[in-house]
Amino acid sequence: MVLQYGDLTLKFIIGFLFMVLQINLFGRGNIAPTSAIDQLQNYVLGGIVGGMIYNSSITIMQFALVLLIWTLVVFIAKFLTNHNNFFKKVIEGTPQIIVKNGHIDVNLALKNGLSANDLSFKLRQAGVLDVRNVKRAVFERNGQLTIILKDEDSFKYPLILDGKIDMDELSTSGKDEAWVEEELKKRHLDVAEVYMANYINGELVVYKY
Repeated sequence: MVLQYGDLTLKFIIGFLFMVLQINLFGRGNIAPTSAIDQLQNYVLGGIVGGMIYNSSITIMQFALVLLIWTLVVFIAKFLTNHNNFFKKVIEGTPQIIVKNGHIDVNLALKNGLSANDLSFKLRQAGVLDVRNVKRAVFERNGQLTIILKDEDSFKYPLILDGKIDMDELSTSGKDEAWVEEELKKRHLDVAEVYMANYINGELVVYKY
């Protein structure tokens, strides 16, 4: 009995240490998840610790090995999403414009699993009672709705994120890839050197690594 509680205590400690390791290794995004991968990381890690910790047939070494494998999987997934636009779109998705100039894109809303009831609820939460007053409503990667009303200033997403040009946002800004490269050339920069760049008041505002 003492031995069983000893193993249980060690598993608790190992599980706690791996949780702390992932928070420090991957950042604090999983504490307040903003993307699907952060949510998945929390769910699976909690499932591994909660599901295996009380199973006496699973040794401490096996328990630690499974946690190590999951940490490696999350590391690879985060690396791919940060360095490859294709994997970023597949794993995390992209913001979708559900409402534009008062018109709802019903097919896009349904494609993203957003029912009329859900959309109406999110609009009411933002204090919007008439969808015709909405200039732009963007369904974010974390399921939240960003709403810009017609009497508000236009809001644009960054054109460059993590050293990659967001082609979808670039197409809505009225600019092209050649313009972005020319603007970066003036600053003696390459796209890969840019942490984030916003298009504000006709100017590209750049934040370097």
